[in-house]
Amino acid sequence: MTKKRNEGTVADATEETGGDKRVRPPRTAAEVAVDWAKSIGAAVLLFLVLRTFLVQTFVITSSSMEPTLLVGDFLVLSKAAYGPRIPLTDAHLPGYSDPEAGDVVVFRPPHDPDLDVVKRLVGMPGDTLEMRDKVLHINGTRRDEPYARYGGLEDGDMVHPWMRWQCGESPALGPDISGGYRIPADGQGSNGEECHPTRDNWGPVVVPEGHYFMMGDNRDDSVDSRYWGFLERDRLRGEALMIYYSYDSQL
Repeated sequence: MTKKRNEGTVADATEETGGDKRVRPPRTAAEVAVDWAKSIGAAVLLFLVLRTFLVQTFVITSSSMEPTLLVGDFLVLSKAAYGPRIPLTDAHLPGYSDPEAGDVVVFRPPHDPDLDVVKRLVGMPGDTLEMRDKVLHINGTRRDEPYARYGGLEDGDMVHPWMRWQCGESPALGPDISGGYRIPADGQGSNGEECHPTRDNWGPVVVPEGHYFMMGDNRDDSVDSRYWGFLERDRLRGEALMIYYSYDSQL
């Protein structure tokens, strides 16, 4: 009888012990702070990786790409498309695509290397481009550009000293783009020069290897390759993916 009683007592004690739950002591303020710091650090690291190598957002601040992109539009850029640049170096990681004619691209222009600019890629390496009365021709064929906007020929043309690059000159470039002037619609104003490229009439020019020709969709209000010349591939920042917010509800 005593033995059975002892066995029952042991069994009861085991069941009670097994049914107990361990109570974790409350965390100290220091432990909570460390956990928060880890979470914030991980979020910041993820943000930096995404922003440096994958995607970045931009706000459109000029009308040079209207009607495709409006002032105030929020644009998502894929840095991974053409290969993101490795920070603090001139090297790039491989991208998942190559630039193509028609791409809307963000890049750093030669006249202001700290400025992010968005334009449309219209000329590929080896292409011969020229413009006659606002109409773009590529490799001798007139290019249909439904996205382009420009005024009438009666509004006249524009000349800028930077455009002299087409004449074999090397004009000094810089953030200040002033110095351009209008010429009348009758074409007078070339001063008899054989080479006198203008905003609406220029070329033919051949895009060299490793370079591209960029133009804004708003052709009469865009400082682009017509002014500062061909764009090196290393200056590309990425391809525009989507507008995630626009002031135009139809976009």
